[in-house]
Formats: sequence, structure tokens, C-alpha cells
Amino acid sequence: MRENGIRCKYAKKYKATTNSKHNYPVAENILNQRFVVVRPNEVWVADITYVWTQEGWLYVSIVIDLYARKVVGLAMSENIDADLANAALKQAIERRRPGPGLLYHTDQGVTYAADAHQEIVRKNELTMSMSRKGNPFDNAVSESTIGFYKKELIFDEKFETRERAKLKTFEYFEVTYNRERLHSTIGYNTPEEYEREYFKRRNINDVKEYIRENN
Repeated sequence: MRENGIRCKYAKKYKATTNSKHNYPVAENILNQRFVVVRPNEVWVADITYVWTQEGWLYVSIVIDLYARKVVGLAMSENIDADLANAALKQAIERRRPGPGLLYHTDQGVTYAADAHQEIVRKNELTMSMSRKGNPFDNAVSESTIGFYKKELIFDEKFETRERAKLKTFEYFEVTYNRERLHSTIGYNTPEEYEREYFKRRNINDVKEYIRENN
């Protein structure tokens, strides 16, 4: 590595974003680390991370469809609260129109356990699942996705404004991650390619047609 000028990217200090000290009900861990699924819109996982800017923290909420490891919901805010998690989930629902029973897995944080977030879950007939307290392996896919985001974008960037961080984050997830980054768990395809191949096998043209067929 030294001879070829190659260096590693190292993880930086961890800032906790999960506040599990609350009195809201906590869902059973239904997912139980079963991260391989056979079709889109079967299981989603969600998580929240953070980016430092010269204006202060920017918090980033994502929702991932486990089938193709595709980010289907994205929201950003200077505040970490239920509104942030709500925005990401609402975007995923609007884009994907899941049928009743989709399994939605998160940590036990107050942002996900709050009444406002659970009302969205109930209204859209999702099945809630939550990680065990203090166990990141229960949501390993979202942890891994956030790890890629940090190593491939955030650790080498210094953002003067939150708006700049938002633009780069949107570009990373919507373009680099979903459409360019190869994933070993899906046969070294991009999430977009892997999902498209599923549609081809089903003789479906795109996600909108898939949504109509499954609702």
C-alpha cells in the first residue's frame, strides 16, 4: 500500500443519535437479523445519522428497501426529532406505495417510537419491528449504508453550510449509492440494476407498474 500510495479511510468519533430513554411502547424485533428478502417492498429498515457543518449539525434520516439495498426515503434537518423520521418514511411511502403488512424495522429511539411516527405506521398498515436495545447488529444493513456514506463522502468533506451538506448528501444517496455503487450482497450490482432485473424477470417495466400490480 505504501509503495502504491494507497491509504485507508478510518472511522471517526461516534456521536450517539438514538435516545431510547422514553416511555413509548417498543415493538418486538420481528426482523431478527433476517436481512435477505425475495422481493421489493417486503422489508424496509431505517436509521438516522449526522453531519457536521460550520453552521452546526445536520441530521440525515434514511429508509432502505432490503431487497436491493436501495435508499427509498431520505430527509434532512438541523433537528433530530420525529418530524425528521416522519419525512423520510412519508417519502418512501409516496415513492413506493407499499401494500399492507410491509415490515418496517428501526431502532428503539424516541424519533421512531413517538406517537406521530407510529400513526404513520398504523395509517399505512405497516408492521413495526425494532432492534433490541443497544444492539446495532439488529439493524446492520442501515449501519453499513451509513458507514459507506461517512467513509465515501463525509470524512473527506468540510461543509460550510447545511445547504451544501444537503446537496452533497442527496447526490450521494440518489446517484452514487443507488445508481453507481456496487454491492457484494446483491451480486456486485447497483441497487438500481438489481431492482430493475427483478422487474425484467416479472415482465414489469418499472417500479410504478410493480406498485400497481401489488396493490
